[in-house]
This record gives sequence, structure tokens and C-alpha cells, in this order.
Amino acid sequence: MWGFITALGVIAGYVAVLLANIRHFYTDDTESQYAPLWVMLGRHLRDGQFPALIPEHWMAGNYAIEEAGLLNPPQLLIDLIAPSVDNLALYATIVKLIFAIILGLGVYRVCLGYGAKAQWAAVAGVCIPFTGWLLFFDEASWITAFTGTAWMVHAWASGIRYARGRSGPIPTFIFLYLAISVQYIFPAVEAGLMIGAVAIGEIIYQKKWKPSARLLVVAVFAALAGMATYLPSMLSAKVTWRGTSQINNDQFLTVPWSESLNASLPSTMPAFSSWWGYVQPLPVVYIAWFLIPALAFIDWRKARGGARELSAVAIFAVMALMWTAGPGTIGPLRWPARVLPMVALGLLVLVCVLLGRYATFADWRRRGIAGGLLIGLLFVRTFSASPHDVGWHVVSVVGVAALGAGVVWLGRAKGTAAACALAIVSVFPIAYIQVYAAQPTPMSWNLPERRSEMKAAFPEFPGTTLQLADRGFIQPGERTLQGAYGSLVFGNYAKDLEKTYVSGYTPNGHFWFGDMLCMRWDTSVCPDAYRRAFATEPTTGRTIVDLMKVDRVVLQRALYPDVRNQPAPPGWKWVDYPGHEKYISVLERENGLLSTQNGRVADTRNVTATSVSESDMSSRVRVNSENGGQVVFARLGWPGYRATLDGRDIPFKVVAKTFVAVDVPAGTKNGDLELTWRPPGWKIGGLTALAGLIGVGVLQWLYLRGRRPDDETPEGGDGPDTENTPTPEHDLADAIR
Repeated sequence: MWGFITALGVIAGYVAVLLANIRHFYTDDTESQYAPLWVMLGRHLRDGQFPALIPEHWMAGNYAIEEAGLLNPPQLLIDLIAPSVDNLALYATIVKLIFAIILGLGVYRVCLGYGAKAQWAAVAGVCIPFTGWLLFFDEASWITAFTGTAWMVHAWASGIRYARGRSGPIPTFIFLYLAISVQYIFPAVEAGLMIGAVAIGEIIYQKKWKPSARLLVVAVFAALAGMATYLPSMLSAKVTWRGTSQINNDQFLTVPWSESLNASLPSTMPAFSSWWGYVQPLPVVYIAWFLIPALAFIDWRKARGGARELSAVAIFAVMALMWTAGPGTIGPLRWPARVLPMVALGLLVLVCVLLGRYATFADWRRRGIAGGLLIGLLFVRTFSASPHDVGWHVVSVVGVAALGAGVVWLGRAKGTAAACALAIVSVFPIAYIQVYAAQPTPMSWNLPERRSEMKAAFPEFPGTTLQLADRGFIQPGERTLQGAYGSLVFGNYAKDLEKTYVSGYTPNGHFWFGDMLCMRWDTSVCPDAYRRAFATEPTTGRTIVDLMKVDRVVLQRALYPDVRNQPAPPGWKWVDYPGHEKYISVLERENGLLSTQNGRVADTRNVTATSVSESDMSSRVRVNSENGGQVVFARLGWPGYRATLDGRDIPFKVVAKTFVAVDVPAGTKNGDLELTWRPPGWKIGGLTALAGLIGVGVLQWLYLRGRRPDDETPEGGDGPDTENTPTPEHDLADAIR
């Protein structure tokens, strides 16, 4: 029943947030990166294509290293459905609600695993999706972080059961794999820290190392299965913006511990450096109003008896807390504030388990005074961080004190269930007020929601389009379909429109391509990009746009206000698109679409090359060369290419550090030249995935083999004197689950 209440509570919380801002879950990276990506990937999957690479998407076309989740089955299902949905804001909200319920139930399971009462476990499950960073960043914007966290929490709950002999290894393996394969590195690393904390905690609790060793082995097998997700990124890092591994420290999005712990005043506006200066406009360190004041109502003498069992939770919370303070960059892990959800998770589980096992109302007046002092300390710290919001802080103090008094009274008069019901219900108005107070959100791109309206308003641009524009030139009032978004694309917006644009949203852009066109992560460019695009590459004598086989160049009028006064480059012409002149000037080729001519062959020297077949991942060309020559392809030089001539490997190179080129030997007649791309390390990844599956299969066999018909389900211990050598349940169905 309380699990069902947890799910209903999460749904009610989402309704409260949507009442404050109907687009809260369709903002920032969700609207500009992820939702359009789902649409594009889904279209390719429906066509029977696995979209690991799309060459015409140059800037962000290597989806084996993007946050696409190509090896994550639930994400692939989301992709498959997306093209059938017109309202992307609605779809994103529903997807996030489903994962919020998954997350809430996962936290509920973790709390039960550590012996909390179901009522307090439900409180933790309802609260977790509405903690500060999750609500305002991971849920609103960075959905891969959110989905990874949801799966990781279930891995935690299943890991407890496996370590204590209550379940087989398969659930832990599956949930860890799902957390890893969302293709976002933070949940993968956080899952590793969680498993380490649980393993240490179970050694402390059970005083035996074998259960923890088995858990660690399962985690290793899950990591092996998920290695294929990250090998392409690791092996391509040297040509991307991220580069190779490094450890740096700066103050950007590093959170002092004092701010991380300021978790129980809804008005908190923490002080640390971010995009908006030093004092943040969002309560991103908030966890739950009762988290710190409730410490006064725990029987700490009894709680000491359960310290061993809860050591894993404390270890995990401390590790997360330390990480939030820096270093600022550890290889691909940057911006430590992203770990704030782990701090919230650890502390929320810890406090709710303590309340579920050791809450007391004895001597409630003295404990009430202690709770009031804790609220006072929260006020002092919150006021210090953002003194200009003192009025809101006072209101928060009064509200937290009133809610605390109500919970204490209900707990004494009506029992735990009534007290927890109030704690759950209080989540909804707090979430509403926090989101409403943050409007207008500082994160929104305000991209359109309905794909049918987007496509109806946008020009028909067949072929491949290169846009040269700067998002910073769009004024707030122009971010509409009637304004700039009817003519210009930024981020992955072109994927919503089902148009092929060179640019796209990418945190892993190709360094040399981006440098060549001075193109940034959101598709914005510098003013010199126009000159660079039509500059001649010296070794081929062709322009960059020719080597890319671009059909159209769209120039932002705000960035290039006088460009139409200049003659069009040779082979190009200015084309008018009525109704769009305010925002764009358009160049198109005089001789039609180049992208449809001779496959992806962009240039030849002393070679005749005729395209035989093309796919996103391979180009097959018939070549002839009497004295030897070169074929340049309209393909970006990502690691992973292989060239063969008549079945024999031949070397290839990169022109201008960007374009893949192959030298054809002298005397070649009707040669079969094939250029193929595969994600780097795909063979190794396949072998490690097979090893992980075999390994977990062996563990499951050993688990089933070691069970006995007379085994009984163990009872969890409450203190250090409890014998804890749990035996497995004999129910086979539970093991399979």
C-alpha cells in the first residue's frame, strides 16, 4: 500500500510543479538536445538503421559518443515512440514522470532494505524527485542524469538483497547495466561508488567478506557488459573538445559543504559560482524540510545499535559530499554540483531510515526546542548565503516550524501513518512555491512544443544545410515560431523539423571541425565562419563547403546584416524565402543539390571514382587510377574508419585534420574501394559484454545450486549483537524477479 502511495505522491508532486510552470520538464537541454534526439533516433530505428553515425550531421553526428543511450533498451523504446508524438513537451513530461516514479519506488526499496517502516520509506520515495538539483536540473533539463539515477537506486536496493542472500544476482546486474548504459558518465561512476559503499557496509554489518565479494563481482560483470557504451568515447577523446584525461580545479559549480548541508529551508539560495553569478536563483541544495529538524526526534542511544547496518548509507553520503566540493574536473567528470542528488539521496535515506526505526516523541518539549534551534541554525546559514531574500527565509522558518509541529502532534496523537501522510502532502505546495518563485526560469530556450507547427512554419530546405548564426543574437521576444524559430535552428532543433543540418547540440564536438568553422556546442558560430566556410582547402583546391557537400548556407541577418549586398560566391546564388527575410539570407548552389551526386565522394585527384553504394557507416566506390591518386570523402575523420581496396586493407589519412581521404595506388583498374566506420573498440566491447553475461549467468547458477528446500527468509537485525548470516529464500520466482 505504501509503495502505491509513493507512486501517487510522485504523480501529485508533478501536478503541483506543472501548475507552477507547464513547461518545467521541457526546458534547457531537454528541449534543445534530448527530445529532438529521440525523434531523430526513432526515425532511423523505424527505418531499420542503427544510428551510431550520421555523416551529414557533422558537428554532432557521432552518436556512439553522444548521450544517446544506444545500448539502453528503455531509451530505445522512448526513441521508437517519439516520432509518433506531436507535442514534445507532453511526451518529455510523461517520460520524466515515469522515471520519477521509478526513482521514488527505488528509494522506497532502499529504505525498506535497511529496515525503515514502510511509511517513512514512502516519505523518502516521494521527496527524492523534488529535491533541489533533481527538480531544477536533472528532471527539468539533464534527463540522462535523471534516468541513470533512477536505475542506480534500484541497483542499490537489489544489491542489499543479494548481499544478504534474499535475491539472486540478476536484478542487481540488470539495474547496474541500465544505469551505466544511459551513456552519461556520472550515474555510472556514482553507481560504482554506491556498490563500493554497500560492499564496505555489508562487511561491517555481517562481519563476513564473502557476501560483499559476490556483490563486487556482479558489479564487475555489469561494468564489463556496459563497457561498450563508453569505449567509443574513450578511444575518440583525443579528437574531441574534451580531450584526454585531466584533473583540474576551479570554483565553477563546486559547492562548499556548508551549502550542501543547508538542506531544510525551501527558500535557500546557495552561494557558489555558476552561470548566474555567485548567489543562485534556484534552491538547488534543498532536500526536505524535515531532514535536519527531525534529527532532534531520533533516539540516538538506540540508533547507535543500528550504526553497523547503516554504515553503507553514511559512507555513500560522505563520499558524495566530498565530491561536491571538488576538484572541478576529473577527466570527463566536470561540475561537481552535479553530484548534489547523491548527497540528497544518501541523507534522505539515512534520516528516513533512522526515523522509521528510532523515532521517538518522549520528552517532546525538549526535543521540540532542539528542533527549533536546528531551524535557527538553518536560517542563519541561509541568510548568510542570500541576505537579500531575508523575507522569504523568515516565511520558510515559520512554515518549517509549523509543519514540524503538525507532524509531531499527529505522530503523538494519531500515529506514524498520519505523521508521514502530512510529510508527504507537504511536498506538493513546497514544490509548487519553489518552481513558481523561479519564474521566468533562467534556463529555457523557449523552443516550440508541437512538431506539426514547427514544420509548417519552417522553410522547405531539402538536402544538407549549413547554418551560420549565433544564438546570442536572438532577443527574448523573438524566441517564437513567428520570430526566429520559424527560420533558424539551434541545438538539435533541426531534428524536430526532420531537416538535415550540419550543426547540432554536442558536448563532445570534433575539435578540428569546430575550429575550422569556429562552431560551438549549441551550433553558434563566430562572424568569421562565413569566410572560413568558403575558404579554399590548399591540398585539394576545393572550398570547405564543397568538401562537405553542403547544398545550402543559411546566414543569420543579425550576424551578417550586409551580406546580401555582396555577390554570391562562384557556383552559388542568393535565394529569397518570403516571410523569412528578417532573420535569414540563403545561399544555394546554382546546379542543384550536390549531396545527392556520386555518394559521399567530395573530391578526386588523378582518380575516377564512382559511388556504388552508400550507407551512413560505409561508402563503396569503383575507382580507376593509372598513376595513383586520392579520393576525399565528405566524412568527418572520427576514429573507427577502415579502408579496403579489393578486400585488402590500405591506409587512409585526414585532409585539413577533418576529411577522410584515401590514396589509391597506381595501376588500379575497376578497384572496389570500401570505406567503413565502426565505433572504436566495438569488438572489445562485444567480448566484454559477452563475458559479463556469462559471468552473471554462472553466478545465478551458483545461487540456485546453493539453495536448499528448507531455507527460510532471514529476519533483519537491529543492532551489532544480531547474528546476520542470512540464508536465501526458497521461492524460485523471487530469485528470477
